[in-house]
Amino acid sequence: MSERLLVIDCATPALSLALFDGFSCIAARHEELGRGHAEALLPAIAALPEGGRCDRILVDIGPGSFTGVRVGLAAAMALGFAWQVPVAGYGCLDLVCAMARAQLVPDTPFAVVMVGGHGELFWTLCQPGDHPAADPLAEMRSTPISELAATLDVPLLVGSGAQTLVRAGAPGTAVPMLPDAREIFLLHERQRSRPAKPVYGRGADAKPMAARPGVAVR
Repeated sequence: MSERLLVIDCATPALSLALFDGFSCIAARHEELGRGHAEALLPAIAALPEGGRCDRILVDIGPGSFTGVRVGLAAAMALGFAWQVPVAGYGCLDLVCAMARAQLVPDTPFAVVMVGGHGELFWTLCQPGDHPAADPLAEMRSTPISELAATLDVPLLVGSGAQTLVRAGAPGTAVPMLPDAREIFLLHERQRSRPAKPVYGRGADAKPMAARPGVAVR
């Protein structure tokens, strides 16, 4: 009997779910919500065959939206506990990089650029190649938009932040792309076996009251 896998991805504006029986996708949902993942995620899982019941869960651990990463992980861990199944993670940039290799077949190094919030972009450099699951060339970074536009010089920019970067003056062609749970098997098994812990990519949005200018804490 083949294993059932549920993939949950809501670290970006996309709400993306896929239920696999072995390597066959038997149900999926992929749409760009923007906001509202917390309200939409569990009903979307419940609408899958048998309520999405599976033998294993994979979840996008980021980097991405702070709220989206937390919502996805919370749902995955709660379902894993309720169903008594293992939960593992995969990286947002890894999946977009693999999707770009498979769909665009670039012949030169390219960058995956995702919206990071607070005027910054998450990004990494990727090498072209025949195997979509090859690791990125560099560690993920979070960089202010203007700084990255002035320094990053590659012919292809892929991801939710690609158009933003080109509008800010970066050279290259922008191709918008969001992670798609249906493409999870483009990743190598080791890339699909990361701990289910958040990768936020930068400091927290919220600051303690004592750290906010002009706020006195008694």
